[in-house]
Amino acid sequence: MTLETLVIALIRIAGSLPVLRWAFAGALIAILVDFSDLFWRGWLDLGGIPDYQSFDKWLDLVYMVTFLVVALRWDGPARTVAIALFAFRMIGVAGFAITNERIVLLAFPNVFEFWFVGIAAQRHWWPNYRLTRNRTAVLFAIALGLKMLQEWSLHGAQIFDQWVATDLVEDFWDWLTGLFG
Repeated sequence: MTLETLVIALIRIAGSLPVLRWAFAGALIAILVDFSDLFWRGWLDLGGIPDYQSFDKWLDLVYMVTFLVVALRWDGPARTVAIALFAFRMIGVAGFAITNERIVLLAFPNVFEFWFVGIAAQRHWWPNYRLTRNRTAVLFAIALGLKMLQEWSLHGAQIFDQWVATDLVEDFWDWLTGLFG
């Protein structure tokens, strides 16, 4: 384990904890901290991360477990669907761990993450909103569609693999300042 691996792991673990206090805001923090790897890997020069995809999937489990802990306090379809989606993703993570094939992650998308954010938002802003069968189906379809787009971008097309986040920020800054220069 490199120092870079340790530093990023600690950041990711710390970023997962706010969801235990603030479900919606904490979920957004955990997701943003998850994506911050793209920056940390570009900024830190502490030995690299030998197998980033596996490292990332193991650390995803930390925030997913905190999401599950919160979801277990829910009732009705919100809870039932959350548990099922968590289990579904765990099958995919296990499959990825065995095969190291990213296509497995596409076949078992992390819809649990988007489901959790949707329910956390509903409970935060519309606590009296009832999840009927139809509403549950619509929310699930939205979560699935959005997550499939993200999973395909990350693991199917792998469009972000060649990018370094710091380069994107620098390119955006150059473009922005060029508008006024």
